[in-house]
Amino acid sequence: MDETHRERAHRAWRNAERIKQLSDNLIKIGPWGLGLDGVLAWVPVAGTLYSVGSGGLLLYEGVKAKASAWTLTRMAAYMIVNSAMSDVPVVGWAMDTLFRAQLMAANALQKDILARWGPADVAPLEPAWRPVARPTP
Repeated sequence: MDETHRERAHRAWRNAERIKQLSDNLIKIGPWGLGLDGVLAWVPVAGTLYSVGSGGLLLYEGVKAKASAWTLTRMAAYMIVNSAMSDVPVVGWAMDTLFRAQLMAANALQKDILARWGPADVAPLEPAWRPVARPTP
C-alpha cells in the first residue's frame, strides 16, 4: 500500500512540473519565464479563471500526494494572491505577469514530495515543445 502512495505522489510531482512549465516557463527570458498565466493576465476574466483553475489543480495534486498542511497552505496563499492580482486592471495584470505563483506553488509541492517519498525511479520530464530525436534506420 505504501508503494501506491509513493507512485501517486510522484505522478503529482510530474503533473506539478507540467503545470509550472505551461503556466510560467513556456518562454524563458534569463532567470524569468513567461507562460499562459502571464499572457492571460491581460485578458480580464480569462486570467482569473486560469489562475483559479491551475491553482485548484495544483492543490488537488497536493492533496493526492498527501502533502503537509503547511505546504498546502502556502500553495493556496500563492494562488489566492495571484488570482486577486488578476482583478486589478493594468497594474494588477502587470504584477500578475511577473508574480510566478504556479511556479512557487509547484516547487513547494515538489519539495514536499521529495522530502516525504524520496526521488522517483523515472527519468525527468522533457518539455512538451521540444522535438524528440528519432533514431535513423
